[in-house]
Parts: sequence; structure tokens; C-alpha cells
Amino acid sequence: MIKSMTGYGRSQAINNGLDISFEIKSVNHRYFEFSARISRAYGFLEDKVKTYLKSRVARGKIECYLQITELDTVAASVAVNKSLAQGYITALQELESEFGLRNDVSVMQVARFPDVLNVKKAEADEDAVWAAVLPVVSEAVDRFIAMREKEGEKLKEDVLARADSILDNVSVIEQRSPQTVKEYTQRLSERIKEVLEDKTVDEARILTEAAIFADKVAVAEETVRLRSHISQLHEMLESDEAIGRKLDFLVQEMNREANTTGSKCQDVSITKRVLEIKSEIEKIREQIQNIE
Repeated sequence: MIKSMTGYGRSQAINNGLDISFEIKSVNHRYFEFSARISRAYGFLEDKVKTYLKSRVARGKIECYLQITELDTVAASVAVNKSLAQGYITALQELESEFGLRNDVSVMQVARFPDVLNVKKAEADEDAVWAAVLPVVSEAVDRFIAMREKEGEKLKEDVLARADSILDNVSVIEQRSPQTVKEYTQRLSERIKEVLEDKTVDEARILTEAAIFADKVAVAEETVRLRSHISQLHEMLESDEAIGRKLDFLVQEMNREANTTGSKCQDVSITKRVLEIKSEIEKIREQIQNIE
């Protein structure tokens, strides 16, 4: 099933004493581009999340947000920065001496000064934290991919409808092209007769000119290749692989055949059909920019 590169997923759960919330969203991008917002204490999870996502997502500009709140009491120790505390006390004593102030400093007041007390938590068990986080990430990514698949199905339907429109126009061109040669031959014969009046008309010469014209305006090769490209398009859209780049190349080839057909045609009705084909190809090109 093809996937859009636009998607969103979110999940939240409490695992192993951690309240874990994970969000993921993405937009179009030529390659896989990853960015994440994770608190510094759990920065070690960034590479793990990225590796996991790369195993499930091929392309897109992906943004993630991981929030973890500790619910259980975590082992910690409080350390006193003695030299800094002494510095504050000395400074307060200088104020007392210099300005004749009453020194009413207390332990609580000193403790409130910045960085006098430092809380040190026990090192997190990275494997245990990842084991708690992974199910939440996995569930959010499942929802994210489901949304991508839903959007991808809509893109597929639109592209196939436009491909059918191209084939309809190709059929008209294939039917009309031989007729233009007949009409050219007839016009050429009538003009020669007008110029020569009652003189004998060289039918062989007319047939030669008609053959040259037919060779110039022949588009059979182009229409056959266009049909082949449309067939490949159908096959690719049934693939479970990431096909966005392949589709982009295929559409370039389709556009090349349409341009060649347009350069050869000298018939207004065929020109109109070629313009419709090019319009549909351009719309397909725009749509596949969002396919993974």
C-alpha cells in the first residue's frame, strides 16, 4: 500500500513509573530528515528513536516530541557547595561591617542562594527507560503510518483517474493520426490539380510526399511508450515499497513522450489532446511529490 508523506500520530502511557507521551508528524521531503525534542535528561533516547523510525519510515521531514515525567520517587543525594556558601556568608559579613547592618542570615537564607545545594539523581538505566518508551513510540508510529496509508489511498485514486484520462486521450490520438495523413494526401492532390489544371497528375509523386508527411507526424512509438508508462504506473501503485522517487522518474518519461507527440502533430484536434495529456501529467507530478 502506498503512503503519503504527510501524517500525524500520538500516544501516551504510564510504564515503569514513567508518564510517557510521544508525538510524531511529517511533511514532504526528498529524503529522510529527522528532528526531535527530548528533555536533556533523556537525550540518550534520540538515537534510539531515530533508528526505530528509519526502520519503519522511508522518506519525509519528521518531527518528534517525547515527554517523560517521573512518577515514582527517584533515588537522589543533596550536596552542599561549601566554598560557594562560604563566599555568600563572607559577602554578607562585609555588608554588615561596611554599612552597619544587622546580620540576621540563617541557614535557610544561605541555602536559597543559587547553586549552594545541588541535587544529584541516580543515573538512569538506559535500557530500562527505552523498554518503557518503545511501546509508546511504536503505538504513535502505528497511528502515524495508518494516517499516511489513508492519505496514500486517496492519492492513488486520484493518480489512477488521471492516468485513465491520459489513456482516453491517447486512444483518440491513435485514431486521429492516420486520418490526418489521408486528409493531407487529399489536400495535396487537389492543390496539384489546381496548379496543373488539365495536365496529368503524377500520382507517384503525391504518394511519395504523403509518405514523407506520414513519417514526420507518426506518433505510434510515442503513444505505445505512453501506454507502457501508464502500465508501469499501475504496477508501482500496487507496491508496498517506497516508490515516490521511481514515480517521479516515470512521470518525467511520460512528459517527454507527450512533448515529442506535441512537436510532431500538425492537427488542431491532436494538439488539444496533447495539451490535456500534459495537464494531467503535471497534476500527477504534483500528487506524487507527496508519496513516500
